[in-house]
Amino acid sequence: MVAGAGPAGSIAALVLARAGARVALVDKASFPRDKACGDLVGPRGVAVLEALGLAVPGALPVADMVVVGPTGRRVSLPCHPGRDYPGLALAVPRRRLDDHLRRAALDAGAHERVARVAEPVLDGSGAVTGVVLSSGESLPADFVIGADGATSRVADMAGLVQPERVLYGFAVRTYCEDRIDAPHILLRDVGPWRGLPGYGWAFPGPGPANAGIGLGLRSDRRRAAEATRALPGFLEDLRRLGLLATGGEPASLGGWLKMGMVGTVPARGRVLLVGDAAGLVNPLQGEGISQAMASGAAAATAVLRAPATAAASYRRALADQRLPYMAVAASVHAGMLGRPRVIAAAGRALTAPGVGRAIAGVWSLSWNDLVAGASPRPAAVASAALLEAARLATARTGPAQWIRTAVAPRDEEVPSVASASCPPGPPGPPQTAPRSLPTP
Repeated sequence: MVAGAGPAGSIAALVLARAGARVALVDKASFPRDKACGDLVGPRGVAVLEALGLAVPGALPVADMVVVGPTGRRVSLPCHPGRDYPGLALAVPRRRLDDHLRRAALDAGAHERVARVAEPVLDGSGAVTGVVLSSGESLPADFVIGADGATSRVADMAGLVQPERVLYGFAVRTYCEDRIDAPHILLRDVGPWRGLPGYGWAFPGPGPANAGIGLGLRSDRRRAAEATRALPGFLEDLRRLGLLATGGEPASLGGWLKMGMVGTVPARGRVLLVGDAAGLVNPLQGEGISQAMASGAAAATAVLRAPATAAASYRRALADQRLPYMAVAASVHAGMLGRPRVIAAAGRALTAPGVGRAIAGVWSLSWNDLVAGASPRPAAVASAALLEAARLATARTGPAQWIRTAVAPRDEEVPSVASASCPPGPPGPPQTAPRSLPTP
C-alpha cells in the first residue's frame, strides 16, 4: 500500500499498478485538493513524466530563472538541456498536478482509500506488515510506501526518523492576479547585514502568479510562524521591484519541508519512504516535486524487481543517485543557518556586478542539482569540479555522515509474501514498470 497521493505516492502507485501489482493508494484528502508549493516541476521531474508517458494538461513551460540579490541586482540562471533531462521546467498548480497523477494511478488499477494512516500492523518480530486506517479498515501489505510528507506518520510508526536531527523548513505561499514571465528567486535581508535563512519566490503559472517565502528551521519547528509573518513584507518587496502590481493580499497556505535526507532512514524491512517523507527536498533551493516523483518510481521498481531485498535495493539507488549532491547541499544548508551575516554576504557576492553573470551557468547547475547528466560544456566541467571539492570539504560534517550511514546498503532479507495489499479489482492494461528512468 502507498500512504499519500501526492506526486511521490501517485507515481509509486502508478508504476506498481502498471506492472500488475495490487496496490491501495491512501490519502486523507478528497481530491482535487490544494497544497502549499511553488508549483514548479524542475527538468528532472519533467524527464520522469516523459519517461512514464504522462502529459499534464495546462502546464506552462518555463526555462531560465532570475535571482534577485539583497541589493536588487538580478542574475539570470540559464536552463540548458542535459543528457537525461530537458532544458525546461513546468509551472502547474499542485491542485491540478496531484489530481492528474492520482487519476493516472487509479486508471492503471490502484485502489483509492480516503482515510488517514492511524497505526501499524506488526508481526511477532515487530516488523510492519500493514496499517490500520482512520476508517477502521485494516490493510495487510507486502510493503508500505510512505509518501505522506515531511511529518510522515509512516516514518514515525516505523521508527525511521529522528526529529531532533531533521533539517525542517516551512514555506507559505499565495496566489496573486499577476503575470510573470520567468521564475524569480529573491534573496532578502531582514536587517542590516542579516540575511533571511531562506528565500522568497515569484513564479509564473498558467493562471495567477505564485508568490511565497520559505525558511530553514533546522529541527526547531516552533519558528514556522516567522514565514507567515514575513509574507506581507515580502509581497511589498515584489511590488516595489515591479514583479507584482496587485495591491491585495490573498489568503495564504503553508506547509512543512524536510530537507537533505538528514534525520531519516529512507527504508527498512517492508517500509520505504519517498519524497518529503524521506527528506528528499533540495536544501539549497527547496525543490521537491522532481525528487518526489523520481523516488516514488525508484521505490516501486525496487519492490517489483527484488521483493526480498527491496529496502536495500532502494537505499542503494538513493546512494547512487542522491548521496553525492545531498551530502554537500545539506552540509552547506546546516552550516549557514544561524549565521545571518554569512547569508547576507553570500547573497551580495553571488549577485555582485560581473560576478553573477560570470558564474551563472555553474550556479544554475550546482544550485538546481543538475550537475549529474549535464551536457558537455565548460559550466558542466566546472560544476562537477566544484561539487567534488565541496564533497571533500564537507565529508566529515554531521549531515554528510548521517546521509552516508542512512542510505548505505545493508544485507537485509525480507520474506517474499504472496498476499495482496488490497483486494483485487479490474486489472489495468498489461504494462511493466519502466526499466530505465532518468536519474532523480
